Amino acid sequence: MIEVSKLSFGYKGYAQNKILDEINMTAYPGEITAIIGANGIGKSTILKNICGLLQGSGEIRICGKNIKEYNRKDLAGYISYLSQDTASNALLSVFEVVLLGRAARLSAIVSDDELMVVRDVLRRLNLEEYASRNIGELSGGQRQLVFIAQALVRKPKVLIMDEPTSNLDLYYQFQIMNLLKELTVTEQFTTLVSLHQLDLVARFADKVIVINKGCVYDYGIPEKILTTKTFRDVYRMNTEIIKNGSAYYVIPVSQY
Repeated sequence: MIEVSKLSFGYKGYAQNKILDEINMTAYPGEITAIIGANGIGKSTILKNICGLLQGSGEIRICGKNIKEYNRKDLAGYISYLSQDTASNALLSVFEVVLLGRAARLSAIVSDDELMVVRDVLRRLNLEEYASRNIGELSGGQRQLVFIAQALVRKPKVLIMDEPTSNLDLYYQFQIMNLLKELTVTEQFTTLVSLHQLDLVARFADKVIVINKGCVYDYGIPEKILTTKTFRDVYRMNTEIIKNGSAYYVIPVSQY
């Protein structure tokens, strides 16, 4: 579980450049919570504060405990974080990169059980054929899948991903989100993701947090949040919304 209370943050001092202004939010186990909002609005900054990579004011609790009470190793054992930057020049195979996700649990001799966990995730993401290839030889989208596999193989209590589908084609976008949904429910992860693809938000998110001007604009289930008013206020776009079963289409009409 993630609990955020009155989180504020600014890179050059709050008075000069306050990016986040008293953010309050909660994300629950067994649910995918999506953060949405315009570019540069602070979504990544929220995620980095929750992971402990940045430190603002306010309080953040992970699994009921203030993150300031965790040491770095223990916090890493609870949280698996995937940033937007998946570039890599490491001379490692895909299998080795994913295996590093188990680093906290590895000994000098890697057990068959650890190898099995890695193979299972590679299989689920259809990455088995790339297992022996160097990570630097893959396309941006393929590398994205590998680092998603590395995040999943840790089996964390809290899974945080910053635009995990940004470099993926439609097939892999839905494959990844289907897998995240399945694992979030079966493993009872608390999954927090930032997303731009609103059709994926509508289909896979249990809760949506909308960030606008450094504050929480709205919070709730997708059906309540994804409205023409939200898109006008947050994205400055007049839109039409078409719903067809679980499919959800946002059609831009004009700038607002």
